[in-house]
Amino acid sequence: MTAIKIDPYLNWDSGTLNPYQHGEVFVTDDGMETDLDLGHYERFLDVNLSGECNLTTGKVYSSVIEKERKGKYLGSCVQIIPHITNEIKSMIREIANKSHAEVVLVEVGGTVGDIESQPFLEALRQLRNEEGHDNVMFVHVTYVPYLKAAGEFKTKPTQHSTKELRSTGIIPDMIICRSELPIDTPLKNKIAHFCDVEKNAVINAPDAKSIYEVPLVLEREKVGEYVLERLQMPPKKQDLHDWNLIVDSLMTEEPVVSVGIVGKYVELEDAYISIRESLKHAAAQIGVKVDIEWLSAEDIKTHKIEDLDSLLIPGGFGERGISGKLDAVRYSIENNVPLFGICLGMQCMVIEFARMNGLDDAHSTEFDKNTSNPVIDMMEEQKKIKKMGGTMRLGSYPCQLKENTKAYQAYKKKNIEERHRHRFEFNNDYLELLKGKGLIISGMYDDFLVEMIELKDHPWFIGCQFHPEFKSRPNNAHPLFVSFLEAAYENKK
Repeated sequence: MTAIKIDPYLNWDSGTLNPYQHGEVFVTDDGMETDLDLGHYERFLDVNLSGECNLTTGKVYSSVIEKERKGKYLGSCVQIIPHITNEIKSMIREIANKSHAEVVLVEVGGTVGDIESQPFLEALRQLRNEEGHDNVMFVHVTYVPYLKAAGEFKTKPTQHSTKELRSTGIIPDMIICRSELPIDTPLKNKIAHFCDVEKNAVINAPDAKSIYEVPLVLEREKVGEYVLERLQMPPKKQDLHDWNLIVDSLMTEEPVVSVGIVGKYVELEDAYISIRESLKHAAAQIGVKVDIEWLSAEDIKTHKIEDLDSLLIPGGFGERGISGKLDAVRYSIENNVPLFGICLGMQCMVIEFARMNGLDDAHSTEFDKNTSNPVIDMMEEQKKIKKMGGTMRLGSYPCQLKENTKAYQAYKKKNIEERHRHRFEFNNDYLELLKGKGLIISGMYDDFLVEMIELKDHPWFIGCQFHPEFKSRPNNAHPLFVSFLEAAYENKK
């Protein structure tokens, strides 16, 4: 199967959205900056999705306007119906055809009743008529609030949202009821009665300890069986044994390994959701529990980082919090604390290492255009690379690892491919100088772009220009995160 996420906002993609408002920007292999939900789909389905799988109002309207400018509509008055809705259906069908999937899961973001969602709901209503009732199934996800003071659930919000959905011409085949606590059978029957769905099509998904428990909850509710029956697909033997093992391993309570994430959006964990999940995957694989401490880079000195087993500096943009990240690098080097630098995190490692080895004013031209030692810079070679959004390097690129390095030991192979999202690079003018000071270049792209760095006489000091968190899976933890947590465990306080 494959998955599509529809985001009704007018942005063409998620690249310019503020992490505080929208969480992390997820990057696909083909270099599309998408909604973080695509990351969930990749992790849960263990598939690599294309950027086309994230539809936005901006993409749809841009495509229609471009066709109108080229005269593709032969002088017709271009309207929401049929032109916009036809474009939405065309995009969905194209993804379905390219993927050769048996089932295409389409999520419409937002809330039923939103103005911006209406063209998408209308397109999906038309799609059911065109593809046939047995080939399209609608699942309505609602929230059933629990009033603690009264000690009861309230189903009226679900009834009203279902009524609103039916007013668009879409009749839900199944209702998934999110709730704080489990819902009993009489309440399910009440929802089925008032919302006009079958009793066994009202599914409860109460809050779980881990998001990875949800498939097991849905299995107990026999969701898969109902879906296959509704779509008239032959039933298959269910086997969630491996998934049960994953969930059990994620529930490990001892021993605990602490990781301090030094970032600028730490108030909102969704800004680093893939890193958080990657740490959980790695912890489960090696049999430990990871305790994540969120450290604001702007006031790093107020945190007791000496109590932590390891530090991680994630990617990001902008100068805010840079000094705190540089302080974290210095602390790691001086105290032999395992440090993982990702994207901007690696650049901070290079800057601070240079400063500690004679280049006092070393910096990135992203933050100081006049620095006399631009160890991180916008490189001329990078501007020639294809598949870049403006000056951004996006998507999957190969990397060659140097043998006898910690990076090579982690991956256990020489050639890897990882996803990128950045503008600035290691300045090769300082390559030999910093290597002479003890910096190891453990990964390169095409012999001219530095992808990974580390230190020889340090328990674990690795920086990577790419984003390994985008390729971690609960059933296949990313090797860098595994190696990092193993080092953190060895360094345990």
